[in-house]
Amino acid sequence: MGAEKKLEKRCADVAKANDWFTVKLASPSNRGVPDRLFIKEGKVLFVEFKAPGRKPTPLQDDCITRMQQHGAEVYVIYEVGDFKHLLSIFT
Repeated sequence: MGAEKKLEKRCADVAKANDWFTVKLASPSNRGVPDRLFIKEGKVLFVEFKAPGRKPTPLQDDCITRMQQHGAEVYVIYEVGDFKHLLSIFT
């Protein structure tokens, strides 16, 4: 399992342990969509996971920007600690 998949799994486990609903996103016709959706108490977050030192692709950057322009909360996460902090902001 690659570093990004491990990070995603660990963060999904943290979210589930804190009563967040989460699903893996897949959109074959739009490859730039963030990796996961998280929902809790009406708060909706989209997260793209990246291994430290890696950056979103131009396609992912474009999708994230367009989603944010429409009011979506979209984040790029590189470490579990950053993800825990993100969840703490919304709970």
